[in-house]
Amino acid sequence: MPDMILLEAEEKMESRIDSLKREFSKVRTGRANPKLLDEVKVEYYGALTPIGQIGSISVPEPTQLLIKPYDRSIIKEVEKAILAANLGVNPNNEGEQLRIVIPALTTETRKQLAKDVKKHGEEMKIQIRNVRRDANDALKKLEKDHSISEDDSKGYQEDVQELTDKFIALIDTIVKDKEQDITSI
Repeated sequence: MPDMILLEAEEKMESRIDSLKREFSKVRTGRANPKLLDEVKVEYYGALTPIGQIGSISVPEPTQLLIKPYDRSIIKEVEKAILAANLGVNPNNEGEQLRIVIPALTTETRKQLAKDVKKHGEEMKIQIRNVRRDANDALKKLEKDHSISEDDSKGYQEDVQELTDKFIALIDTIVKDKEQDITSI
């Protein structure tokens, strides 16, 4: 039972890390990244379809994205969807493809994005600590119910703390890397 609590805590912490990485992949850095368009959905044959499924997205230059819809007739819909997504970019319709030039970030914007990244990292640390608290509470309940000894409970709580420290250090690394990515020109 205590092993299940540890395993569950680790899985929850890993899911928080995955969530953080997904969020950070969407943060603009001044460089072209196809993941910027991951959340953009296009009306295609009556269904909202992710842009990556209806065309190819490439990075011809560090500050450009090139979108080539497989079906050329929907290029206007793709353009509308990108504009509606409020990504801060304007697609240039070139007939058979759309070219998006990623605008350079101002120093002020970079500072704000770095601040937001740091804040999101701190929020994720709080979530990791909440997972730790829940795991420790479950272990204390087992101890109170005499399912495990006090020594075993303390040992498992130390394991939970080690997991917490590991994941918080990982968050620090991810945040630092993203801040560096944002602030480097």
